[in-house]
Amino acid sequence: MKREALSHPLAIAGVLITTVSAALFVALAVAMLSGLLANPYAGLVVFVALPAIFVMGLLLIPAGIRLRRQALLRQPTVVNDWPVVDFRVAAVRHTALLVAALTGANIVILLVAGYGGLHAMESPTFCGQVCHTPMEPQFAAWRSGPHARVACVDCHIGQGSGAFIHAKLNGLGQLAEVITNSYPRPIPPGAEMPPGAQAQTCGRCHQPGRPVGDRIKVIREYADDEANAETTTTLQMHMGGGGPRALDSRPTIHWHADPAIRIEYVATDGERQTIPYVKVTDAEGHVKEYIAPDTSDQVIRAGSPRTMDCMDCHNTIGHPIAPTPERAVDQALAAAPLGRALPFARRESVRLVSGPYTSQEAADRAIEDGLRNFYQSRGGSTDPKALAATVAAAQAAYHRNVFPTMKVTFGSYPDNKGHVTSNGCFRCHDDSHKAKDGTAISGDCDFCHKQLDQS
Repeated sequence: MKREALSHPLAIAGVLITTVSAALFVALAVAMLSGLLANPYAGLVVFVALPAIFVMGLLLIPAGIRLRRQALLRQPTVVNDWPVVDFRVAAVRHTALLVAALTGANIVILLVAGYGGLHAMESPTFCGQVCHTPMEPQFAAWRSGPHARVACVDCHIGQGSGAFIHAKLNGLGQLAEVITNSYPRPIPPGAEMPPGAQAQTCGRCHQPGRPVGDRIKVIREYADDEANAETTTTLQMHMGGGGPRALDSRPTIHWHADPAIRIEYVATDGERQTIPYVKVTDAEGHVKEYIAPDTSDQVIRAGSPRTMDCMDCHNTIGHPIAPTPERAVDQALAAAPLGRALPFARRESVRLVSGPYTSQEAADRAIEDGLRNFYQSRGGSTDPKALAATVAAAQAAYHRNVFPTMKVTFGSYPDNKGHVTSNGCFRCHDDSHKAKDGTAISGDCDFCHKQLDQS
């Protein structure tokens, strides 16, 4: 009876599937740990696909046994009785030991697969390359941004089991969008950030309440003239933090992130660019409300309330996309001095980087051909190394910021850390948000910085 029950084709298939998938899992897992498998899809296959097949095989074995037993019990000569397990019989003991060993091995395989699958799916490689098309802009920007050594999950999943479950449920929805090709293009700005980013995310590495004093920031820009003339703007940034600046008792940049200060506001658009209402509770508990002109109570009630945190200003810090082609080219040329050695390198690079291309490959060809043709048309000799550096700088400016498939281009994600290319600070600091006592949220630039030099 027992041997007959194990002879069902479904049970046999389950044994074969389980054995083969287990052997493949062990071999590929060892290969991955040894560094032999560097493909971004390897973790998905080894720690997700193979374990799923392994579990399916395990489920087929009892299903086949049950079907065979039901078929045997329908025969009139078969007695419906419970099997007897007699450990005095050597064959029974050997079978029991084998089953126990295989069960232990199965548990180990599933535990290792579960841990490996979780680790693989939380890696930046998985986020950026397995979900290649939808996440390509964010992955490329992350690799060239200031948080390139910070894993995606360190920022995009909050602390605690609740945040983990919430993130994984969202991940299932995103997986469905990828499978059905229904994901938004471009991905909305600030998507999938846990609430309370200041405390749960940024605050784990940064200390908003710690005074840091002033810092110097140098901005390099280039002209469209033949010499690609460089202009440097030197700013003294009043970073502050942990209270007002000791010199004149005025708020500083990181006054907004002081844990003793609570700033709440209402935005009337999804990207939080229009803010008609601001409420400030200072360290002593005094409350003051600032309202933009011609803002009714109905508008405030219909808006989206939010408590200000780091992400309200540093909204693109993890995935910076240049706001303009001029800014992208300036940054690329600043990092490659040889790239601006040719006449009109900046002007021509901006012209070509701004072109409408269907793919990054098409952009690469057009940028290289355009620059080579331009300098060839001018006659005379052109330094091949300088030309190659200019081509590489222009292509890099395009590659880091424009992704035609995802409809991401310069300015797709407004940067609120400033006020040159988007409203940024001026969403609130515009001198028009006023309280009942007549005081306003100041638009004085000296609150944040002082220009030391421009040359």
